Amino acid sequence: MAQRARALGSEVFMNYLPMNTLGALEISPKILHFGIFLPGVDPGEGYAVSVKIIHETDQYLQAAQPAVVAQAHSVDPTYGDYWSGQIDLNTASPPPGSSAFGQPGRYVYRYIIHSPTRGDIDFIIDPFSREVGVGRLSAITVGSTPYTFSANETKWKTPPLKNAIIYELMITEFRDDLDRTIRQLPYLTDLGINCIEVMPVSNVLSTIDWGYDPIGYFCVAERFGKASDFQHFVDLCHQNGIAVVVDSVYGHTGGDFAYTQLYNALQNDLPNPFNGGSGDFGTLNDFSRQLTQDYFYSVNQFWLDTFHVDGFRFDDVPEYWDGPTGSGYANLVYWTYQYVKSKAGATDHYQRFFDAAGNINLIQIAEYLPDPTDILYGSYSTGTWQDGTLGAAANCAAGSPGAIEQLGLQLGLSGYPASVTANADTLPKTGLQYIENHDHQRFICNFGTISVDNDPDDVLLQQGDRDNNWPKVQPYLIALLTSKGTPLLSEGQEFCENYWIPSSGYGRVMLYRPVRWNYFYDNDGQPIIRLIRKLTKIRQGGTQFSDGLHYFYNDYDNFNSKGLLAFSRQFNSAFSLIVVNFTDQQQTTSFAFPTSGSYVEEIEGTQNLVGVVAGVAQTLTIPSNYGCIWTFQ
Repeated sequence: MAQRARALGSEVFMNYLPMNTLGALEISPKILHFGIFLPGVDPGEGYAVSVKIIHETDQYLQAAQPAVVAQAHSVDPTYGDYWSGQIDLNTASPPPGSSAFGQPGRYVYRYIIHSPTRGDIDFIIDPFSREVGVGRLSAITVGSTPYTFSANETKWKTPPLKNAIIYELMITEFRDDLDRTIRQLPYLTDLGINCIEVMPVSNVLSTIDWGYDPIGYFCVAERFGKASDFQHFVDLCHQNGIAVVVDSVYGHTGGDFAYTQLYNALQNDLPNPFNGGSGDFGTLNDFSRQLTQDYFYSVNQFWLDTFHVDGFRFDDVPEYWDGPTGSGYANLVYWTYQYVKSKAGATDHYQRFFDAAGNINLIQIAEYLPDPTDILYGSYSTGTWQDGTLGAAANCAAGSPGAIEQLGLQLGLSGYPASVTANADTLPKTGLQYIENHDHQRFICNFGTISVDNDPDDVLLQQGDRDNNWPKVQPYLIALLTSKGTPLLSEGQEFCENYWIPSSGYGRVMLYRPVRWNYFYDNDGQPIIRLIRKLTKIRQGGTQFSDGLHYFYNDYDNFNSKGLLAFSRQFNSAFSLIVVNFTDQQQTTSFAFPTSGSYVEEIEGTQNLVGVVAGVAQTLTIPSNYGCIWTFQ
């Protein structure tokens, strides 16, 4: 049943920026056009703007100089001062020392702004560039051939979020680059994954970084590959039955983002047209400003149009949440939804969002940890991160009093809506369920850590003790993958990856933690991946797990006191009882099933129950650090 909320989204309409005049564009063979909005940068006040551009072959040669392209000024009626210029590489004289200028290939460029009071402000990145070089360099490939998506894009359907099993990965940690990640897609399909949540692929200044200090939004970071590489990645994900959600950081920018760097360097000579104050993780973006609103709406539309992504995971929503009818987050996801809704009846790649039942399956996931249910009721988000399950599982691993009850309730997502109707739109809603993600240490670390090099002071390199504690992870995985909501696995979790991560500091985001694929083959990883494969198959085989009711059996004497957690999932006649054992000893208990008949134990199949009589207690045996799933046949 849909639950009704007040009207969501703002009356402030979000517009798609004129991207055909912004960034670097090859408008004819070897003729490049540059365009940028720089509100307040007025030649009448003594400002001037130019672009420095060089072929990437020459960029590290001391004798090679960049070409300088002066930009002309005009005024846009909506966004103010607009600067643009062109260079014809067919006729332009090569700058001194150049060996490749005028040839096809990739060129890197940057803006330089002359201020009448601050002098030349150099190395301003293009906020609208479709490609980037290293550091604060933008890029454009001359003579490039646009990527052609496969015919499958007119057949692929984005799955409803309730049916997804999500795998969070960072490209460089998962398999180094996009090409190697693509080769691993059949593995993820075989694992039972049908949705990938990719950590930020937008540009950042550092080479080793999680990506949450973005300085470019319309591009794929050079460290991952080219734009066409990511298009190919999405195309092949869809061919392998996997949706793609991109992690998007819109609440703040890195200090080297164009508007942040330039207007800070001007030292209040001009008001910043884009940013607001300072936040915990960077310079906040001011969504009361038209340029900021339209910029991020355009980023969303660009990624939907250009890369065919299936949706977004919005990082740190509290940074730009100003209520259900505000101009920030709620307005952004509202207008993004309305844009997709306007594509109803499309036969191109936008058909992916529309199913036979008339649902729009655009994925919009919020990270709004202070009150996850509030963001579901108060916005067009279809899902939300929530740390309640992760915290309850950690408490349970620590043996905290009442932790089993806490976890049992959290697995059912009590208080979360199944759908919300607003503005005549009915949107399905769900919470994501996870016990580890990029923000937190691997779950096995809750059972104790060991030093890698026998140096107890080398805290950053400590890790979970797989050899002694891997079995303890199993009951939590069983509970997770049968719980209400949408389960999320973190890269390598399927074979018990064991990195420890500090709660703060640069050691969190700037320490390279590659997935250790050798764990796939060892004695600790093999039983975990075997279990994960079974659980994903079980989940996808029963509507009770995607659509069913969740009932937690909060029975202290029969379950909780024995270190057992028991709950059921039911949808019509489909019924499963899940009992997990957090202790190191086998436990025996009893349960009166609701329906007479036979029940198959789905994980190992060795404790099938035949001739069960409804309402009569049945003795059950639960293996240590494991669990059972009995499903009515």
